[in-house]
Amino acid sequence: MAKTTRSSSTGSHDNAVQERRAAVERARAWRRTWWAGAAVAVVAVAAGGAFFATRGSGSSATTAGSSAAAPEVGGDLHTVQAVGDALFVGGHAAVAVSHDGGHQWQQVPSLHGADAMGWASTPDAVLVGGHPGLYRSTDAGATFTKATGAGAVADVHALGGTGTTVYLASPKSGLMASTDGGRSWQVRNAQAGRTFMGTILVDPKDPARLITPDLSAALATSSDGGLTWKSLGGPVGAMAVAWNPSDTRQLIAVGMDGAQASSDGGATWRPIDLPKDTSALTYDASGRTLYAGVLEGQSARTFRSTDAGASWTPTA
Repeated sequence: MAKTTRSSSTGSHDNAVQERRAAVERARAWRRTWWAGAAVAVVAVAAGGAFFATRGSGSSATTAGSSAAAPEVGGDLHTVQAVGDALFVGGHAAVAVSHDGGHQWQQVPSLHGADAMGWASTPDAVLVGGHPGLYRSTDAGATFTKATGAGAVADVHALGGTGTTVYLASPKSGLMASTDGGRSWQVRNAQAGRTFMGTILVDPKDPARLITPDLSAALATSSDGGLTWKSLGGPVGAMAVAWNPSDTRQLIAVGMDGAQASSDGGATWRPIDLPKDTSALTYDASGRTLYAGVLEGQSARTFRSTDAGASWTPTA
């Protein structure tokens, strides 16, 4: 009888894992299909040129044709991330960096194919994770090498940290934590995190406070370092979330049903207009500028807002 009980439990666990992975893949497929359909629907010809309208009547950002300054990222744009004075955009195929607020971009050859889904900074390194695993830079993001040994983790879908405390989420391993800047990892919750994706927000004043996008739901939050999680609300099918580093109660998140903002740490949410088809966003280190990223073909187009998302202008 005991043997039968263990077998049933194991089967249920395996089924749950498979369902979580399937949910992630369904969400990704839906997102790619929605973007492609939306792009076709909004293309119009005006004065001999093509333009893309923005989501919502309140947004003023437009994209006139294509720009040589738009860096290649591949068929998905997963992340827009400010690290110090650098702004990164990362997708399935490639990563690019700008040091002038998105005017000019350079590809990061060492992250070609890294599928950058989440970022974290420690006192001596910049970390980025994706399907191939975890990558580390010790030269402020100029070059990256794949983590090996105790620091290696496969299939990283979400990543974030503060100081030497770093968290990552994987559909294979669940939620993992490191207290040595990502040099070694321990499983914190084997069940949570399997549908997380993006950059995990970690409170610099309280490294046990976490907020992360959850593709299978909305935002998820933890107050005990990832041991337990609860829903924080926000947009359904959350893909990215950013908070103002000068006031972490100010949150903006984007999901499959649009974008929402909160000024009280997620207790209440309101709709907000972002550039159409925004899939990733980040605040700069000062908290005065908000960046949003849009996928156009195989390239990323970035926009900036200096009024908390009320209006947007292209960075290039």
